[in-house]
Amino acid sequence: KAKKLHETTDRAIVGNLWVHVFAAGQILRGFENFMVDLLADKPLAHALMGRLVDAYEDRVRKYVEAVGEYCTIIQVNDDLGTQTGLQLSLSTYREMVKPYHARLWKQIKDLSGKPLLLHSCGSIYEVIPDLIEMGIDAINPVQVRATNMDSAKLKREFGNDLTFWGGGCDTQVVLGSGTPQEVKDEVHRRCDDLAPGGGFIFCQVHNIQPNVPPENITAMYEALA
Repeated sequence: KAKKLHETTDRAIVGNLWVHVFAAGQILRGFENFMVDLLADKPLAHALMGRLVDAYEDRVRKYVEAVGEYCTIIQVNDDLGTQTGLQLSLSTYREMVKPYHARLWKQIKDLSGKPLLLHSCGSIYEVIPDLIEMGIDAINPVQVRATNMDSAKLKREFGNDLTFWGGGCDTQVVLGSGTPQEVKDEVHRRCDDLAPGGGFIFCQVHNIQPNVPPENITAMYEALA
């Protein structure tokens, strides 16, 4: 499929590896248990995340060998944020999770030679310098209504190092509850913030929800045009 898309379209082909580390720990141990592990049973948390990265190594290599030639971008995923900040303190992230992200993402970049797109919801402002340091080239969905995630602030502070893949229209409030004109105003604002100088791929923040009126979807793309 990747080969066909590469040869017959002008689209960028994104290979989504679904290689969580932090979120996988939450899934395997249960959210509450794993969050406690990070502080109260560090050897267990380290062992689990280390084994995850070990297990991903073969998967990543096979994937890159199969479709890497046809992919433009490789996507990785790990939700680190909430509405108001990180799920864990920055110091705990750096001690417990960052070493495994760094190891995994370096491996992917070394094998593929492709830019890395990180999907991480919520307020991730605090950790963005660490993400850049570890080789992340783009972030999604750019949740602009979350704390410290204002589009102008992000562009001003990180626009030289990151591409913003999303953030084009707030989906928490504006797209679902706003008028078509409010949607257009939102799109113009976010594009004015994020587009100058490049490094912006337009997309609404995350998925379009069931409450969104069709006319607001139309208004969003009319504003972009």
